[in-house]
Amino acid sequence: MRLRRLVRNDQLILSVLALVVGAAVGGAVIAFREAIALVQAGFYGSATERLSIHAQDLAWWHVVLAPAAGGLLIGLFVRYVMPDRRPHGVADAIEANALRGGRMSAATGLKAALVNAASIGVGASVGREGPAVHLGAALGGWLAERLHLTRSLSRTLLGCGVAAAVAASFNAPIAGALFASEVVLGHYALSAFAPIVIASVTATAVSRAYFGDFPAFEIADHAITSFWEFPSFVVLGILAGVTAIVFMQGIMLAASAAEKSPLPAWLRPAAAGLMVGGIAVVFPQVLGVGYGATEAALGLAFPLGLILAVGVAKIVATAISLGFGFGGGVFSPSLVVGAMLGGAYGMVIADMFPTVSLAAGAYTVVGMGAMAAAVLGAPISTALVIFEMTGGYGITLAVMVAVVVASVITRRFHGGSYFAWQLERRGLDLKGGFESALLRAITVADVMSRDSERVSIDAHLPDIRARLQESPTGTLFVVRHDNAFYGTIALADLSEAAFDRVADDLINASDVARPHPPALTAADDLHAALALMRSSGEQHVAVVADHEGAAFLGCIHERDVMNAYNKALVQTRREERGD
Repeated sequence: MRLRRLVRNDQLILSVLALVVGAAVGGAVIAFREAIALVQAGFYGSATERLSIHAQDLAWWHVVLAPAAGGLLIGLFVRYVMPDRRPHGVADAIEANALRGGRMSAATGLKAALVNAASIGVGASVGREGPAVHLGAALGGWLAERLHLTRSLSRTLLGCGVAAAVAASFNAPIAGALFASEVVLGHYALSAFAPIVIASVTATAVSRAYFGDFPAFEIADHAITSFWEFPSFVVLGILAGVTAIVFMQGIMLAASAAEKSPLPAWLRPAAAGLMVGGIAVVFPQVLGVGYGATEAALGLAFPLGLILAVGVAKIVATAISLGFGFGGGVFSPSLVVGAMLGGAYGMVIADMFPTVSLAAGAYTVVGMGAMAAAVLGAPISTALVIFEMTGGYGITLAVMVAVVVASVITRRFHGGSYFAWQLERRGLDLKGGFESALLRAITVADVMSRDSERVSIDAHLPDIRARLQESPTGTLFVVRHDNAFYGTIALADLSEAAFDRVADDLINASDVARPHPPALTAADDLHAALALMRSSGEQHVAVVADHEGAAFLGCIHERDVMNAYNKALVQTRREERGD
């Protein structure tokens, strides 16, 4: 009896599965990083993470053509193999958690990993951590779907995959656990946090067994010695917030320019590769994840003019890479830009206040944290990532102050993180919380009625009166002879003709119908349906195949929308209780 209770215990099940997911994702991240190295070795003849150092010795045409040729191959792969014909990343994991109950496709995750690994390997100015997060989430979500876990358990298992990916990528188990809760799951419930920690620690152990236990960047030990330095941290936070907005706006502008360009989608990564390669001829630091440039900034190896130029070049190269269709993340590029900003700021402050200020290298760490936190919208976990990547705990307060200020600036003047913008571009606004997510998870096709009261466009008044009297909703939908939707008729639309029978043979449905009323497609979700009903005042809305052809399929009623929402809410509560 005790054994049965033990096996049925959700926390025990999640703990065991968290171990499995942590180990699997740790191995997957190792394979992902090795795949990047393999692609990079094929295109550049070197597998080092510090690609910029090796690229300086290559011919200019090699630097230009390598990302362009790689972009062509990636564009074709995305065009013919990837779902939705686009790369996938962290935003897709957030969407799966919010709208699909934590379930994801492992096949899509593996395909996305190939696209992202190839993009980084050919030199696109993108990061590897976001793709690793998507891969980890896909493995966790796939396992949850295969085991038919409840919605609550599935979301937790997806969070385990995310935490494991971050932990294995950065050698940062604490940051991995907090990132999954802060960015993807959106809560810190203990029932989910415990298995997430298990997965994070397990993946870290696997990663350390392969790569070793050492921070990503070696920095000197710094400590804050004067209270008067805090105003300078605040100013750096403001500058990082503004730079983060410019960084994200640049990606948005590049994406808009790509969509408006005459180039087909499959050719855009090749064009981006040419442009990035051209930039890299002058500034090779923009190639790949850019850890070499970050390391150089931490070591104060760049003069002030060069450090500023590399920061601007990295922003432009990243905007082009992501906007024109390369796969990859934004964390590593934001670290590079933050390092350049912090390094330049530190040089200026050190010259102005040599006896009070920290070393310029310490401001580089602060800039990295502030910039990355503002872009990712994750101040807590990003600060911890910086500490665990650099071991720079002596400047904890400085990083925390700058991170908070930069995050507030970005949220106030930009509205959200890079991932929130990605979701908004797809028409998804997850700010509505749990209730909104439930409505978005149900489509109009699931709720619509196909047995709607429809009349032909040439129906005469006596027939219309009779149909309205029989209709339980008091609304008729008028269709043309080719079944195209024309308009609606309610009793109020008949006006005087409702009682004047003299004109019965002269007036038909087209004369009294309201043309071009609001309509929905079967693919719309209930959140969109409810918003349309509230804005238009309509309780009964036509459903069409698409807004161009407007073939009439049926209708959807407000009461059915609310009933579907209530059923989904009850079902979700039951699943969370394990009923």
